[in-house]
Amino acid sequence: MNDSELPRLIQQMLEPDFYPHPVQEPIELLQTHISFILLTGEYAYKIKKIVDFGFLDYSTLEKRRYFCEQELQMNQQQAPELYLEVLPIVEIGDRLQFGENQNQNNAIEYSLKMRQFPQENLFINLFNQDKLTKQEMEDLGNIVAKFHLSCPTNDDILKFGEIPQIRHSIDGNYQKTQKYIGGCQTQEQYEQTKQYTDSFFETHEAIFNGRIDNRWIRECHGDLHLKNICIYQDKILLFDRIEFNQEFRFVDVIYDVAFVVMDLEGRGRADLGNQFLNTYIEQTGDWEGLQLLPFYLTRQAYVRAKVNSLILDDPAITEEQKEIAQQEATQYYKLAWQYTRRSSGGIVMMSGLSGSGKSTTARQISKRLNAIHIRSDAVRKHLANVPLDEQGGEEIYTPEMTEKTYKRLLELGLLLAKQGFWVILDAKYEQQERRGEVIETCHTHQLPLQIVECTAPMDILQERLQQRQGDISDATIDLLTSQRDTSQPFTDSEKNYVTTIDTTQNIDQQWKKLY
Repeated sequence: MNDSELPRLIQQMLEPDFYPHPVQEPIELLQTHISFILLTGEYAYKIKKIVDFGFLDYSTLEKRRYFCEQELQMNQQQAPELYLEVLPIVEIGDRLQFGENQNQNNAIEYSLKMRQFPQENLFINLFNQDKLTKQEMEDLGNIVAKFHLSCPTNDDILKFGEIPQIRHSIDGNYQKTQKYIGGCQTQEQYEQTKQYTDSFFETHEAIFNGRIDNRWIRECHGDLHLKNICIYQDKILLFDRIEFNQEFRFVDVIYDVAFVVMDLEGRGRADLGNQFLNTYIEQTGDWEGLQLLPFYLTRQAYVRAKVNSLILDDPAITEEQKEIAQQEATQYYKLAWQYTRRSSGGIVMMSGLSGSGKSTTARQISKRLNAIHIRSDAVRKHLANVPLDEQGGEEIYTPEMTEKTYKRLLELGLLLAKQGFWVILDAKYEQQERRGEVIETCHTHQLPLQIVECTAPMDILQERLQQRQGDISDATIDLLTSQRDTSQPFTDSEKNYVTTIDTTQNIDQQWKKLY
């Protein structure tokens, strides 16, 4: 499509003299299935397209004004640096221009004014340049966890967690995409993906109800993928929060989490998704929520497929862009279907003294197995309602609390392994009795088990504990001797499961040699 085929307003907004401020030429136009975005240098302007998809309705001027204001209000909460104001656009003679905000009576359109950030700072562009780091994924996990824990909920929002409400959204996706069967997806993919979600509702009703009871349905982001996360002034910002449909914003927190994980897995970097996921879950303590992760991974992949499919029907989109959208839609439909084919899970039990490198090793293994990494230190503090970044008192290290911690650790491991996850139980497990409980549980439920023993010389352990900073573990040097003296060696039967890792050497290479 050339510029002459664009709406008149967009043609004029591509001209530098449209703006009351200096611009960087040429002005760049970006498009989605619902918006035009004009990049002028210091500022970006978003114009909502005149569309009605059912789940989104921008068909009237009043609706576009309302949703511009909603978008401004909602996104200022997480990215106030970016979201500035809503401006009316008026007609003077044959020219269009920004009007005064106070007088909107003559407006013919509305624009959301934003501060422009360097496009290379978008997470999707950082990813494409292979510049998205594990540290940034850990930071993102902490930021999203903090965001979700502060998200409001109430009785009205909680109703959106009821199965009929969720099913309405899911079924809407299938209805909207039937026309693309035989093009972007196959009949078999469509039917099997739909069959999976239909069956999931029937078999997981108690879990959905539990999410409501525990108030995990909140006013979330709704569209949290790599194109809606950026770095601005050395700070990670979540932007472009869903404003047009409460059904997509009043959701389970795992709905948001699944968008990020799916986006990274779909691009071949499950390791980055795993780093984000484990950081997030450890911070919130919402390990039970992972039972819904496969369902929402399927849903979010399908939504990305649907959005790309809708682009194929947009006359304002170029043929080149449509070709890209067709390829992406095909990939996402396939990914949604692949998520319905989850394999069986198992348990990895860590073992070793404090400072032996259990958590470092577990993190390495978790990325290789795409496993859920559960640290006893985090479980203990969540049970005691102690913030992870605060020192725990003696009361959280009593024998009773330790017993409770190990019981919870195994309970979570079993729960998630039965759902198809590999789970790493990260604790000392220096006592035969505690190891025996894990072995017996795995045997009873026919779950694969591996025991990973982490070792290092005592002087290295002491040095590591002395240098440890910013970690949730409260272990200190004076505990090492008593831990060593009370640790019980592996029995002959236990040794069948044991792999020993020397954590003074390259952990990843040792693991690769063994598996």
